[in-house]
Amino acid sequence: MKFCITAALFAVVMLCVTSCRGKVVSNDSLVQVRDSVPGMHAWDVSTVVSDSGVTRFRINTPEWVMYDKAKEPFWHFPDGLHFERFDENLDVFAKVDADSALFYTEKDFWELIGNVHAMNLDGEHFETDILYVDQKADRIYTDHKMKITQADKIINGVGFESNQRLSRYTILNPTGIIPIDEEPEQQDSTQVEPLEAKE
Repeated sequence: MKFCITAALFAVVMLCVTSCRGKVVSNDSLVQVRDSVPGMHAWDVSTVVSDSGVTRFRINTPEWVMYDKAKEPFWHFPDGLHFERFDENLDVFAKVDADSALFYTEKDFWELIGNVHAMNLDGEHFETDILYVDQKADRIYTDHKMKITQADKIINGVGFESNQRLSRYTILNPTGIIPIDEEPEQQDSTQVEPLEAKE
């Protein structure tokens, strides 16, 4: 009888040990999971973002996902973004809207994707489908089509570079200039030299 009880007890202990072994997870896999899991997920956000105590921009977005533990930490705005950029006096010098956006926090680098619309202090409108903003280099650029609407004309081209204020910019390959009051059938689509706007 003692033998049967001892054998049964041994079988239960072995079963527990075997079950526990199956649930052990390595540290490596935990780290990989944490890399791909957001540290913050928020909806209907309206906030200002500061850097070193200085207010840099205002963000309005339906959804904000922050991957702070990724190898290259970034914020994701999958459902659209509106942001306003401030100068040192907290005056807005540029406004930008996009269908979605990524912001790489360590590089201070924005990738704005889909129906990107921007406006500068002069009321000029900039439209493209993808736009990059390198805050550290004070540079905005794209190699895609760009449309700029000014007070008296519309400029179309491919490739664009600017400072962050959108006050000094270059259209790398202009494809046409259209006066605002001109009818569509009279549009001039002649090739022109690269265009620059300066402060």
